[in-house]
Amino acid sequence: MTFGIVLLIRADLGSAPWDVLHIGLHKQLGLTVGSWTIIVGIFVLFSSAVLGKQLPKLGAFLNMLFCGIFIDMYLLIPWLKTPETFTGQLVMLITGVIIMAYGMAIYISANCGAGPRDSLMLVLMQKTKMKVEWIRFSMEIVVLFIGWLLGGPVGIGTIIFCLTIGHATGIALPQCQKVVKAWLENNSMKVAKQGKSFNFIE
Repeated sequence: MTFGIVLLIRADLGSAPWDVLHIGLHKQLGLTVGSWTIIVGIFVLFSSAVLGKQLPKLGAFLNMLFCGIFIDMYLLIPWLKTPETFTGQLVMLITGVIIMAYGMAIYISANCGAGPRDSLMLVLMQKTKMKVEWIRFSMEIVVLFIGWLLGGPVGIGTIIFCLTIGHATGIALPQCQKVVKAWLENNSMKVAKQGKSFNFIE
């Protein structure tokens, strides 16, 4: 998922709303983009915990931590540069959206807890009784506006991302859920067979 995020950043056509915020904070206050991903994630998780009156699952913390670490790692790759042509930038952007969608689908399929932003979205949905799409849209607009004020990269890529990420994730999620379910069932069968073998030996 984070490799997809970095492809969007390197395409230099405008990033996803939350990354616009992270890059804006990086420009104004220093630290790395990955560091701000973690810091903002901590604040969002804390807000979710206070509003929802329950601690987030372990997956939410791991999502926040690994996203920040891997964003900084991928940004250090020397050959991962902005293409010289608009067509190249557009291909990089679309590739990033697809990879990001499948990355999100894989971690959601693990069912170990939503990430910080998704956790806040779910809590706000429960508190306000608003539809999830309106909650998500409102969050993205607020974050995008703040990021833009801080100098984050807003452009045609931001619009393309907002229009396509939902559809791309909608396609990727059922596929990944099917694969993860089959993998877990296969492993469960192996463990069960091993258990029977040990019982037989005993």
